[in-house]
Amino acid sequence: MLRRQLFHLGLVAVLAPKIVAAAEPKVLFEKQSPYNTVVVTEDEQGLRTLMFERGGARQSVVKPGDPDHIELAYARVMPVGLALVKAPERILIVGLGGGTIPSFLHKHYPQARIDVVDIDPVVVEAAKKFFNFREDANLRAYVADGRRFIEDCREPYDAILLDAFGSDSIPYHLATQEFLRAVRAAVRPKGVVLANVWSSGANPLYASMVRTYQDVFDDLYIIDVFSTGNRILMALPRKELIQADDLVQKARTLSKQRRFPFDLGEPAAQGFRSPGTEETGGEVLKDKKPARKAG
Repeated sequence: MLRRQLFHLGLVAVLAPKIVAAAEPKVLFEKQSPYNTVVVTEDEQGLRTLMFERGGARQSVVKPGDPDHIELAYARVMPVGLALVKAPERILIVGLGGGTIPSFLHKHYPQARIDVVDIDPVVVEAAKKFFNFREDANLRAYVADGRRFIEDCREPYDAILLDAFGSDSIPYHLATQEFLRAVRAAVRPKGVVLANVWSSGANPLYASMVRTYQDVFDDLYIIDVFSTGNRILMALPRKELIQADDLVQKARTLSKQRRFPFDLGEPAAQGFRSPGTEETGGEVLKDKKPARKAG
């Protein structure tokens, strides 16, 4: 009996390294850009992941050919804000990644014009080659600085989604008062601005980011993504009292009307709130940071 147990233990020891090796994602693409090392991997389930360094944070996870498959929790929460906009005709997304959110919205809002802007040409290249991102008459990708693109905007949008990250944080120039004033000018009075940001646990500027949104916009609400450290900021260029129950109902109605594969009412019910204690103590972020006092 002891000999048989030892045999099985030895067999497991021999096979274990092979099992671990088989589970390692396969690197499909790795290329240095002016901004990042863009890496694309694929796992055994066929899911492809975009990172900005090997072993880095997941920027996008896509199941090629299936725009309804949304792996990252924050990307299933961000569209909740669209429940506040009736039949958006123009949508802007800053930050392409693997194209998860643009492709999803394009499927469910086929008549809307969706512009996507990303500063990194290699990210756009990877999205097209490895994530099945496809442009057409209503879905266009632009290689440009998101801030400059918004500052040059001549026709406002019904919804602006800010989802631009570097390897570990939001670029500072996409978080300042001056930038957000340009964003406000680029969104229609009845529109909404949705921003994906890291919470205070991973983002020292979180409270200041929230404070800056409050300084620029008339109303601000937050949706916590409980399974991660993400917070979705919902900024409005108007005063509008939003009750949680009302948002949940609108989100559920939108999910049914647009045939989403998941219920937007669920994250709205779980995480929707006004700014609270986590958001206190911040200061308005400016393009020109104040000089530190000596001593």
